[in-house]
Amino acid sequence: MSPNTKRSENGTAATARRGVQRTKRPRVKFDAIDLAILEQLQADSKITNATLAQRVGISPPSTLERVKKLEQQGIVRGYVALIDAVMVDKSICGLVHVTLREHGEDKLTVFKKAVQAFEEVQSAWHTAGEEDFILKVLVTDMQQYEDFVVYRLSAVPNIGRIRTSFCLSTVKDDTNVPLDAVRGSVTAEE
Repeated sequence: MSPNTKRSENGTAATARRGVQRTKRPRVKFDAIDLAILEQLQADSKITNATLAQRVGISPPSTLERVKKLEQQGIVRGYVALIDAVMVDKSICGLVHVTLREHGEDKLTVFKKAVQAFEEVQSAWHTAGEEDFILKVLVTDMQQYEDFVVYRLSAVPNIGRIRTSFCLSTVKDDTNVPLDAVRGSVTAEE
């Protein structure tokens, strides 16, 4: 074990950085009703509490209590309207692969903060592999993309290389999170 790795209470290795131990988030216990609520909310977040209660088979007050608990636990992070990017003239989607020159914690933090401020960046992933980050960028036209890369992204310190792939068409763009990983560990309903 390296000097930067400590054992957590359950025996798994976690990397310690400046006194902060990174561990896996504890698993939440779900029952069949919780999963049904999550499935319904993913399909239609505007569903009324009464309709949701009817669909999952419990009373409206119990349903509301469960939804609030799922929100407080951070399982339900929020509710949004999904907008068609083409309909608001953001028809060019680029997957921008960024490699940094240096990889210290401070360098990564600077890059992450800069990317979070760019409205063109819809999603950003810190990745393992050849590139350090992959950004999903939505723009109106190639001029806007060029301005973004030349004047904004390239201005962030420590950029080593930028490589872009453009999306020709969307085959699948789903917002649902599969619940199969927690379905097998469903607890008995209370």
